[in-house]
Amino acid sequence: MSNSTQMVALSLHAMATRFELVLYGDDPVRLRAAGEQAIQEIERLENQLSFYRPDSEITWINSRAACGPVRIEPRLFHLLLRCANLNEKTDGAFDITVGPLMRAWGFADGKPGVPEPCVLAAARQVVGMQNIELCEEDFTVRFKRPGVELDLGGYGKGYAVERAISALKENGITSALLHGGTSSIFAVGTPPMEMGWKIALSAPLCDGEKPTTIELNDMALSVSAAHGKWFSKDDYIYGHVLDPSTGEPVREVLAAAVLGPSPSDREALSTALLVLGPRWLPAMASSFPDYRGFIAPASQGGFWR
Repeated sequence: MSNSTQMVALSLHAMATRFELVLYGDDPVRLRAAGEQAIQEIERLENQLSFYRPDSEITWINSRAACGPVRIEPRLFHLLLRCANLNEKTDGAFDITVGPLMRAWGFADGKPGVPEPCVLAAARQVVGMQNIELCEEDFTVRFKRPGVELDLGGYGKGYAVERAISALKENGITSALLHGGTSSIFAVGTPPMEMGWKIALSAPLCDGEKPTTIELNDMALSVSAAHGKWFSKDDYIYGHVLDPSTGEPVREVLAAAVLGPSPSDREALSTALLVLGPRWLPAMASSFPDYRGFIAPASQGGFWR
């Protein structure tokens, strides 16, 4: 590191996770100003996209869209349209309407438990992008039945990282690392005197007890894991990542990671890999050639494709 190179670090708690940002450059005042603008963008998006904030735009949509079309701002509309497209390309595994299932399993309110069959069946009836109508002519969203809810989850966090990184680049930042909860990461350039930002993947995404280290350079990494939130009953562990097609927690894969250029799309793909398992790797490679997936199946070690 040269004598003129400075480091600035910032952090905040948003979207139920901790975001941390590190920037390098020769002007600490400029670095801090750019970093604070990026942090402000994350805060703005939390106010808009959070499923848990009573005053967010997503909550506003959830409370009104079953009664008729509601107009939303164009950028948010196109974000929902992109989510619908990713839902189709992932065979429904990535689904921003899983909110009712999260409530049924108690993960939404922090009181997890196995739902009664009738409760789970009712939640499954209102899950699925077929219950959402998006009208591009007037930027409106409508729910086709009561009980439908939007919950962007990890995709919202990835999108916040994406927008924050755009703000950094617009301000001329060439060396930075931003992560949300260590599971959504983007590296801008490289740190001083290094070929890339070194990221360690721990169990179960590693070979044995030694962490697997990868280097990121202008690249995003997403990690989805079934064990992020969990509970046990009758000696069985239930994770918080749910399969939209069954309403049940995923079981085939312990964790999935995806490398690629877009933090938000990469979040959707890592979720889809966690739900669909190894069989979806060839389809992902075909439909998303700029992305690489890594999984840790419950029955064997992980592997790249």
